[in-house]
Amino acid sequence: MRVLFDQGTPVPLRKYLAAHQVTTTFELGWNYLKNGELLQKSEESGFSVLVTTDQNLRYQQNLSSRNIAIVVLTTTSWPRIEREVERVTRAVDSAEPSSYVEILIP
Repeated sequence: MRVLFDQGTPVPLRKYLAAHQVTTTFELGWNYLKNGELLQKSEESGFSVLVTTDQNLRYQQNLSSRNIAIVVLTTTSWPRIEREVERVTRAVDSAEPSSYVEILIP
C-alpha cells in the first residue's frame, strides 16, 4: 500500500511500516497544502492511507466522499507513539478505502 505521512507524523514510524511504500508530505513538497487540497492530491496520486496527527480533520472536512483511508494519531510524540507502534501498524495494515481510525495514544 502507498502510505502518506502528513506533517507532524514522526518519520521513525516509517521503519515499522516496511511492508508499505511510505512517503512524507515534506518529501513531495506538499507541506504547504491545506487539508482538503492534501486529501484530493493524495487520492489523485494513488495513496491508500494518510497517517496524520490532525485530530480536527474529521470536523474540518467532509470525509464521506473520500476514498483514502485516514489513520489519526493523537500525539506527535515519537516516544509515546513508539510504545503503541503495534496498534499503529495494525491500523495501517488493515485500513480499508474511506475508513477513519483514531488511535488514542496515552
